[in-house]
Amino acid sequence: MSSDQAPASKKFGTFLGVYTPSILTILGLIMYLRFGWVLGNVGLGLTILIVIVASSITFITGLSASAIATNIQVGVGGEYFLVSRSLGLEPGGAIGIPLYLCRTLSVTFYCFGLAEAILVFWPELPAYSIQVLAAVFIIIVTALSGKSATLTLKSQIPIMILVGLSILALIIGVFSHELRTPEWSPTYRTAPEGFWYVFAVFFPAVTGFTAGIGLSGDLRDPRKSIPLGTIGAVVSGLAIYLLIPVLLSVSDILSFEQLADPTAGVSIWTDIALFGSILVIPAVWGAILSSAFGSILGGPRVLQALSMDGLAPKFLSQLSKTGQPTVATWISGIIALAAVFLGNLNTVAQFVSVLFLTLYIAINLSAAIETLVAEPSYRPRIKIPWYISMLGALGAIGVMYLINPLACLLSLGLELLLLFWLFSRSLEQKWGDVVAGFWMLMTRFSLLKLSQRSIHARNWRPMLLLFVKNLESRMELVKLAEAMGQNHGILTIVRLITDQPDLNSQGSDLLEKEMLQKLKRRGLSAFCEVHKVMDLEEGILE
Repeated sequence: MSSDQAPASKKFGTFLGVYTPSILTILGLIMYLRFGWVLGNVGLGLTILIVIVASSITFITGLSASAIATNIQVGVGGEYFLVSRSLGLEPGGAIGIPLYLCRTLSVTFYCFGLAEAILVFWPELPAYSIQVLAAVFIIIVTALSGKSATLTLKSQIPIMILVGLSILALIIGVFSHELRTPEWSPTYRTAPEGFWYVFAVFFPAVTGFTAGIGLSGDLRDPRKSIPLGTIGAVVSGLAIYLLIPVLLSVSDILSFEQLADPTAGVSIWTDIALFGSILVIPAVWGAILSSAFGSILGGPRVLQALSMDGLAPKFLSQLSKTGQPTVATWISGIIALAAVFLGNLNTVAQFVSVLFLTLYIAINLSAAIETLVAEPSYRPRIKIPWYISMLGALGAIGVMYLINPLACLLSLGLELLLLFWLFSRSLEQKWGDVVAGFWMLMTRFSLLKLSQRSIHARNWRPMLLLFVKNLESRMELVKLAEAMGQNHGILTIVRLITDQPDLNSQGSDLLEKEMLQKLKRRGLSAFCEVHKVMDLEEGILE
């Protein structure tokens, strides 16, 4: 089934379509496997700081995404759709490809974590067993998500209950034993690389809030569900992430040296929580599996949107009878399998962190520019000051550099190359964007400034008006007019048409584009106009 024949029904509301996948992606891998390690290395004070800084970036980005989402009719593609409809097709495409890689690498990241959580019970197995088991999980989640998004999302409800029970078991387990004074000073027992290395390992824990945005095309009311579900998930995740390190730091069951053990993993929770592994292990497996599902549901939909906008082959937007982008899903699964060979869990975490942060930069910049340009059509229900969005973008850039300077530069360089390549393709965009509004704002500003100054002879620029019936036959005259202004004047070329009585405004626009393309091929610049007239002389006088 082709994309334009896809089922039109929007199935999911705020809770199931946005909040549930987002909060379960947040409360997944890092909370169970790495929170103790973070606390044991940097102490309670810096752990809380890490949580607040990381969550602040995601909270601002969530507000920016919500502002854009409440101003437009949101379609398939999640964050790519928001950016492309704001900044334009080319910037959207430059972000969409890294976003797709983000989603796909996240599948690998979470399947790695699930394999690690399971194999902790069989430490005698060879080291490559983690890669093998991760590959098996990638195949399973790819097959199930390609079959039915509804079944996948509904399966997350019991997983959410399991996660809630595991947190409750941890609370009861902590207060069922002796308490102690938290350790506040950082020690970096098993993380000699320092604070930002620990931050890099932790940061993917908060990136899950975009899982619900990725399902934008499947929501009944995305303008309502995206803000409520996204902000709700970020705030809920922040509250829980502030609670967990406090619980672990005051529990007297494990020493801080044991918490800092990088091989301890989920055993920290099972040693402290009520009933041990009975409640914790199923919650760990379920939460991590849910995170992988969220990523494999979102990635193919970005690829589908890229295909629908002409930035990827058309066959990638084909849907199954149940409305799933099956081809895109299986291609995503193959890429996730290949990413298994990137290295261990922390290596994959750094790749995912940097790629997601480039997305945060784009979303925050989109919201900031929309607010600054202030077009009459920009009327979001959620209003956020431009400097707050800009702060989120700058924060994301700073974190990218501190996490991995080389990966930061390579990521930004890749997106710039993609941007230049997309601009060189002269893509046809079928919607308006904020870029035109930005140039109108700059033009208005410049004209107002110019009107306040006296124009002297040294400021004179020639303004030439050239009438043509056929641009090709008058190209030498165009070159002469351009030369008279030494390529710094204002040249307007007007084509007068007398032999097309049925020419309408749409046809005139197409002819103007053809004129601009012909001038561009010859390295010439001019304003072009097309007018239908009854007589050439009368048309010139008009």
